[in-house]
Amino acid sequence: MKIIESFLSTASNFIWGPPLLILLLGGGVFFLFYSRFLPFRYLRHAINVLRGKFDNPDDPGEINHFQALSGALAATIGMGNVSGVALAIAAGGPGALFWMWVSALFGMATKYFTCTLAVLYRGKDRDGQLQGGPMYVIREGLGKNWIPLAGFFCISAFIGATPVFQANQMVAVMKNVILVPAGITDGFSTDFIIGVVIAVLVGLVIIGGVKRIGNVASKLVPAMVLIFVASVLVIMGINHEAILPSFGLIFKDAFTAQAALGGAVGAIIIEGAKRAAFSNEAGIGTAPMMHGAAKTNEPVREGLVAMLGPSIDTIVVCTMTGLCILMTGAWKAEISGNFSSDTQGVLMTTLAFEESLPGIGSYILMVCVMIFAITTIFGLAYYGQKCLSFMIGPKYIKYYNYYYIALVIVGSVSSLSLVINLIFVGYGLMAVPTVVSAIILAPKVMEATKSYFSRMSI
Repeated sequence: MKIIESFLSTASNFIWGPPLLILLLGGGVFFLFYSRFLPFRYLRHAINVLRGKFDNPDDPGEINHFQALSGALAATIGMGNVSGVALAIAAGGPGALFWMWVSALFGMATKYFTCTLAVLYRGKDRDGQLQGGPMYVIREGLGKNWIPLAGFFCISAFIGATPVFQANQMVAVMKNVILVPAGITDGFSTDFIIGVVIAVLVGLVIIGGVKRIGNVASKLVPAMVLIFVASVLVIMGINHEAILPSFGLIFKDAFTAQAALGGAVGAIIIEGAKRAAFSNEAGIGTAPMMHGAAKTNEPVREGLVAMLGPSIDTIVVCTMTGLCILMTGAWKAEISGNFSSDTQGVLMTTLAFEESLPGIGSYILMVCVMIFAITTIFGLAYYGQKCLSFMIGPKYIKYYNYYYIALVIVGSVSSLSLVINLIFVGYGLMAVPTVVSAIILAPKVMEATKSYFSRMSI
């Protein structure tokens, strides 16, 4: 197991080197300026689309705009927002949060382009059903000669779009908040039993397909965001005197790296970009698969809705998590080595909640973590199903579901370092075909954008 962990760590560091960061961040910069900030000028219109003002039940697709965004957010607002932010601060210092913000701004532009393309170049699977996602964008938009790149994306998604990290952190928080204080022995058998319970719950939802995932997500996602945001606002109120100093520390450390473990600004930028990608998945290619299922004849509308994702996910939710950790001083406890490597992510955030809300903070966070993680697992299952369907046909999806449910148990009993590096390897590989195809087809997005807004009286 140690050999596998070492290999995945080396692979993750290699993949997330300068070339990939240039592609992700550079791609975001390109999309932002190439569009001349045009989509950002219509945020109000995007909200109206999200509210259902332009919904037409007769449009092609499977789910409405709100369900599409909820489904995408269900897969992105997850442990990356609770545990991932803590791990970013632990590895890169408070300044990593600033670079997460920068990446999110570029990510909004990236999502506009990739998710507009997901509807613009929808294709049919082997059963004749309309589908969207980077693999269909590549096949329909770039042509048959590019199909190997589409296959590369799907294979990479089998590595990245998995539930191992979420299951791992669900087990960690349940053990440390409920079981260990109650005197229940910690060990492999405990992890396995919890993993089986989670796997059963996951199976009940994902076997129902995208409509059931969308329905469940549209109910759980707003609730989980409200509970989490309300809890953090209370913590911010209790620690109000530390708000401005925390923001000051973020901005200062982003350029000086004095508080970071490595002390290098470049390392902080890398950590921030990695965690932002893990948090909002802009440029990774997962969200276009969900938004590609939206009921619409207007690709630009779905791109506008998708663009709201990183602002909610990274700029709002991740910032609140980061502020909790900084204001309460929980990040200093991590750097002092008070947490084990297998639990450091979620437990740092747990400490931040418990410091300000003694007796109830850890339980509130546990509820949020459970909803965050389980909805993420639902969304990721759908992505894997679509990739398998593209490769060998929809009739084999049921076998993928069994594989996916088994991975929940695997993640529950594995170490944090193994599962987080596995996800980073998969996400890094997925980003290459997603961003490359979006850059090549960017002129088509701008044609659709200009056509759409010229027809709309906004």
